[in-house]
Amino acid sequence: MKNIPYIDLHCHVDGAITPEIARKLAELQNIELPADDEELAAKLSVPETCESLNEFLECFALPGSLMQTKEGIIETFYLVEEHMKSLGVVYLELRIAPQKHCDGGLTQEGVIQACLEGIKRSNLHTNLILCLMRDRGNEKENMETIELAKKYLVKDGGVVAVDLAGAEALFHTDEFTSPFAKAKEYGIPFTIHAGEADGAKSVKDALDFGAARIGHGVRTKEDPAVLEYVIKHKIPLEMCPNSNRQTKSVDDMSKYPLKEYLAKGVKVTINTDDPAICRTNIAREFDYIEKKFGITLEEKKTMLLNAADAAFSDDATKAELKKAIESAF
Repeated sequence: MKNIPYIDLHCHVDGAITPEIARKLAELQNIELPADDEELAAKLSVPETCESLNEFLECFALPGSLMQTKEGIIETFYLVEEHMKSLGVVYLELRIAPQKHCDGGLTQEGVIQACLEGIKRSNLHTNLILCLMRDRGNEKENMETIELAKKYLVKDGGVVAVDLAGAEALFHTDEFTSPFAKAKEYGIPFTIHAGEADGAKSVKDALDFGAARIGHGVRTKEDPAVLEYVIKHKIPLEMCPNSNRQTKSVDDMSKYPLKEYLAKGVKVTINTDDPAICRTNIAREFDYIEKKFGITLEEKKTMLLNAADAAFSDDATKAELKKAIESAF
């Protein structure tokens, strides 16, 4: 078999900062980091004792501090893309919440411009998804992200969609009607984290908003009607097995519904979510599901083709990706 052309549709750039990348970013910006490599790795990744998504989200503090300047953001995107490319990724969608990177004086628009500049430095085919944040008191910031997504939206090669990220169990999906009504009005494609820390109702709310894809969606099966809708309307699920294992989205991974979803015709895709925080990469994710669930080569091919179809990109890119996948198998 030829080298597998991997696709990662669900990857947060600040969750992809490895210790090696962190040291390069710190040196560039004169930021002090722990001298001990193990201590640094511990600050950048989640422990196996992680109890919840909320605890998982605490790991973003250090990488976020390295992305508060234009130079830091540009370099982050370039280094993450180059690292992903070295691992066999041929198409990547990176996510960032612009409002979380303004502590150093940047505006949300300045953050987005830096992201796009960083993307252009690498020749890995990369697109950008802008995240709104689950919180209260940040309605203005979320609406600003929507307006900027409209301004910078392209079919491929830049900002291609928006998302909603953060503590799903604390800030429920149905609290964010307004920004996604506006996104729908503007014709901005969007995916929403749902069915991860919260149940199937979160997935239903995201679908009611008009989400083209669902981030995670592991708990979709809790409502058979919602699962049936996802199947009937071919809504892709951006599943992230090791992340779901570590955040306890699924208490017992032997009950992880991957094989069940595939058997029922759900458009499953496999992704990393936060590869550095989870100590994973896309190849390891596929290796994990092959060993844990007995995923076959044909199922692997199906999920990669699903990812190509689900990509927020143009038809030419999707056709090219599918051709590469077919050739590899």
